[in-house]
Amino acid sequence: MQFTVRVKPGDRRGPLVEDTAQGLVVRVRERAVDGAANSGVVEALAAHFDVRPRDVEILRGHTSRVKRVEVDA
Repeated sequence: MQFTVRVKPGDRRGPLVEDTAQGLVVRVRERAVDGAANSGVVEALAAHFDVRPRDVEILRGHTSRVKRVEVDA
């Protein structure tokens, strides 16, 4: 399954995945420095979909807040 997600790095409420009218919003505590937020996104989505982190892949948007991710369920 592929999803477009909006990432909110450095959020105190993270890690949290919210399903909004605009799509999935992933809040992570990690800052967007050296890929830390991307790792947090992978971990949060893996926990949300109850899969292993290696089953979550960021396809596009590695340096953007809007990302296209694939989850192998």
